[in-house]
Amino acid sequence: MSIGGAVPERNDFVREEVILHELTASGRVRVNDLAAQFGVSAVTIRKDLDSLEQRALLRRVRGGAVITAVGDEGAFSERLRQEAPAKREIARRAAELVHDGDVIAIDSSTTAYYLAQELLDRRDLMVVTYGMRSATLFMDHSNATVVMPGGVLRRASGSMVGAFSNVLTGRGRIISGFFGVATLSTHLGLLELSSEEAATKRSLIGACNAVYGLFTSSKIGAFGLHAFAEPGQLTGLFTDDGTDDDFVAEWAAAGVPVLRPQHHSLSTSHPAP
Repeated sequence: MSIGGAVPERNDFVREEVILHELTASGRVRVNDLAAQFGVSAVTIRKDLDSLEQRALLRRVRGGAVITAVGDEGAFSERLRQEAPAKREIARRAAELVHDGDVIAIDSSTTAYYLAQELLDRRDLMVVTYGMRSATLFMDHSNATVVMPGGVLRRASGSMVGAFSNVLTGRGRIISGFFGVATLSTHLGLLELSSEEAATKRSLIGACNAVYGLFTSSKIGAFGLHAFAEPGQLTGLFTDDGTDDDFVAEWAAAGVPVLRPQHHSLSTSHPAP
């Protein structure tokens, strides 16, 4: 296991968010322009760009940075920009379930990365994750203890995949786990495209008291190969307002509440062990 913690640096985080927004709008950013915009030195901006490049969110070039190229399953940085407002809203509402001192699990999905951003001000979290980008974000910008059980590096998702349930056995329970999906159904539950990702998520879910799915409505009716959470294992689902009432009713009949903006909310109390 690797464990890390750090003191929050909120100004760094805000600059990184603006840099990513500028990249989305123009495809390229320049060190000198950013330094003037933020009123900081070029050295500080280069440090920001280097940190973002380490998380594969951009590619450094002479004088600045550009958007990363799309690879297998879509580069993480490209997927991060897709449906960003909806993912941020899903993450914001899911974050309401997390309290100071909680032990949580998150996967390597882009929506989970947005959730990680929402949790940086929580104190004394213990975060179990196999997502390298979220782990780095917590390490650089929060005081969370980050636990990475280890495994084989999967470049497409920036994750360390493997069946590591034996690593978690006997170490206590995880209060809540948050997982992105390729698609979902009331018959098979939550699904992934990659067998390695699915196996890793199953290992984490086995240690969670509560399991939440995070997804935009575009994932409904999409394609998935490998189930990792059965409907009976799910505590709730977070999605956006593009999700229709029939979908919500279907999952309600399966005993799983679906939370959309402007609709009913899930309880923020801790689930019983």
